[in-house]
Amino acid sequence: MNPTRIRNFCIIAHIDHGKSTLADRFLERAGFILKNRGDQVLDQMDLEKERGITIKAHPIRLTYTGRDGAEMVFNLIDTPGHVDFNYEVSRSLAACEGAVLVVDATQGVEAQTVANTYLAVDHNLTIVVAVNKIDLPNADVDETRREIEEIVGVDASDACLISAKTGAGVDELVRTIEDRIPPPVGEATAALKCLVFDSHFDTYKGVVVHIRVFEGTMRKGDRIRFMATGGEFDVVEVGYFELVPVVTDVLTAGEVGYFAAVIRVPSEVHIGDTVTDAHKPTPEPVPGYRPVVPMVFAGLYPVDANDYEGLKSSLQRLQLNDASLTFEPETSGALGFGFRCGFSGLLHLDVITERLRREYGQDIVITVPNVRYRVIKRNTGEAVMADSPSRFPPLGEIEAIEEPFVKAQVVVPHESIGDVMELAKKRRGIYLNMSYPESRRAVLEYELPLSEIITDFFDRLKSITRGYGTLDYEFTGYRREPLVKVDVLVSGTPVDALSFIVYEDDAQQIARSMLQRLRKYIPRQMYEVALQAAIGGKIIARENIVQLRKDVLAKCYGGDVSRKRKLLEKQKEGKKKMKQIGKVSIPQEAFLSILKRDSDDS
Repeated sequence: MNPTRIRNFCIIAHIDHGKSTLADRFLERAGFILKNRGDQVLDQMDLEKERGITIKAHPIRLTYTGRDGAEMVFNLIDTPGHVDFNYEVSRSLAACEGAVLVVDATQGVEAQTVANTYLAVDHNLTIVVAVNKIDLPNADVDETRREIEEIVGVDASDACLISAKTGAGVDELVRTIEDRIPPPVGEATAALKCLVFDSHFDTYKGVVVHIRVFEGTMRKGDRIRFMATGGEFDVVEVGYFELVPVVTDVLTAGEVGYFAAVIRVPSEVHIGDTVTDAHKPTPEPVPGYRPVVPMVFAGLYPVDANDYEGLKSSLQRLQLNDASLTFEPETSGALGFGFRCGFSGLLHLDVITERLRREYGQDIVITVPNVRYRVIKRNTGEAVMADSPSRFPPLGEIEAIEEPFVKAQVVVPHESIGDVMELAKKRRGIYLNMSYPESRRAVLEYELPLSEIITDFFDRLKSITRGYGTLDYEFTGYRREPLVKVDVLVSGTPVDALSFIVYEDDAQQIARSMLQRLRKYIPRQMYEVALQAAIGGKIIARENIVQLRKDVLAKCYGGDVSRKRKLLEKQKEGKKKMKQIGKVSIPQEAFLSILKRDSDDS
């Protein structure tokens, strides 16, 4: 196809500013869906529909009639808005020449508006501004334009005014995209050069690789090579994305599509890799994007130990279309064999575990999420990276512990400023700056420990601001803090999956609060169970789970008291023996209960 008739672009915005609804209007104009169907059509996962958020970036090819009456092809990618799925946005931008920046006229510029726009600028994309929700009575178009220019630094004087809900202004936006976003450059006759920006697993076809062709041509039967892994395969199918994949004969420079080559091993495909012709390779790979750095780590273990291989296979397939997921095998004394997984954030963890349960039928136990600490050893000065308390050196060998800090930008309504500052203070936040982009909202900047954000900081922020607060953060580095590792013992046995790292001054209070919650979730036994929290060999908190008592005297309705004593002594000996050999089963809810922070609610 003639590259001058192609426009490759994505839609970027903050959460709930109307990206997926605008994508529906584009699909309507291209004749794919019925008008006013009201669905977010590109959000195809059940989780996306239930939560009303975009989790995966979705590519689709749309065909329009251009200004000159000839056919135009738009390759559109709808992207997520939540900070946890920022990597999805990054890889989508790498496959485009332009981006439509959508800003809600009732909310103005918010945290992810700025973050995603900077990502687009870093990729040298042409930005088309669209001010959305102009049909709402509280829409303030002039103020929104001013914020876009002052906060984001993008010219909004010629911004398209649209309503993604009603379709007003969408036709003008389509024409603006045609006029302003440049066509792709690249020669169809050059050596094949494709960027892998996504992939998924098909039972019959194997790994289906999503690509943007920058140079050359790909056809069925071609022998291709992955430049990072060196793997070579024969292409058995090429196509592009509409509402369902469409098989085609050829993909040429400038096009977005997919290919299948009977790739059965998921690890052969890396997101960001370059695909080229095995016989006539390109000399230089496509500049990829930075490898994702996981921020949150948790252990995933199968409830049934026999499901270990099934869980491994499921994680490999999930990793195909979610490159921000990392995992490696690990062993727990309490839970057996499992995997240490890295995630972008807590929402990402929640989505991955839910997908494992729904799409792959995995019954799993999740350990307490942690961040990656840097531990300095006492004698050698060696720095050890530990993403789990179980991987910490013994207490006597630790000189200091450094934890990751982030620079957080919190956008809040002006009436919630005091409550949010109080929340940040409780989470050891260091105040940096406060600005007022407009009279209704303030932007607070803090330095915060990442470990304080990954618990329930976002939930608390939403609660305090009645849903209007937004959060964006970026990693800034490690800082030495007085931290300690707290071990949890159940009946004297350490449960490594329940261990946690905490600020030294708060250790006793948090440990006591945590044991009180664990006591509610761990079922009572026929013998007394002691729950203890310890730093090294020092016990700092204790709770007891009272034993269940069987009434062995029920049949004694009279007679000598010595008979009753004999029965009670026999019961006492039995309970003592049970305590020695008995094992306490810890339910999943006990692990999740640690995420709650009672101190914020009191």
